[in-house]
Amino acid sequence: MDSNEIFDRAALEAVISASSDPDNPDLDTVHRIVRDTLRIAVVGISRDPSKPARRIPSYLAAKGAEIIPVNPSADRILGKTARKTLADVDEAVDMVLVFRPSDEAGAVVRAAMTRPERPYIWLQEGIRNDEAAREARERGLTVVQDLCIYKVHRAFGDTLRRAGERQPGGQSDAASPPR
Repeated sequence: MDSNEIFDRAALEAVISASSDPDNPDLDTVHRIVRDTLRIAVVGISRDPSKPARRIPSYLAAKGAEIIPVNPSADRILGKTARKTLADVDEAVDMVLVFRPSDEAGAVVRAAMTRPERPYIWLQEGIRNDEAAREARERGLTVVQDLCIYKVHRAFGDTLRRAGERQPGGQSDAASPPR
């Protein structure tokens, strides 16, 4: 880890321990996920700027992430064309961030599992679908459940990505373990 990657491990451990999923990745894997993420398909992004499902993607965009909004009820969100479903996202994504109720999250996880780039799958705080998460993990995908990406990002001291290190949809280090 270089000097630019120093963060408060205790603060991050406290944030991660708030999740109800004991099978979430460890701290170092969560760090790698945040570092590897450039392009995020946000399923369930809200049109309402006061809701977390809009504020958090807005925050991530302000910190350098490319947000691809997925909302069947919207034409444009954050100045970008909204996609109706995850299947409508043609670009390679590093992460599928889910802001849908737990009972709907399984379908999103399963759709993310079919993507050829094998994105990280992140279910926002309060969202869990253990069956779908288990299926994805058994297929070698990294799944985070019931954890706020904003809180994790803040615990890292605002370092979302390193622009220019790699292209979206690919791993930054050939030695990185598979997703």
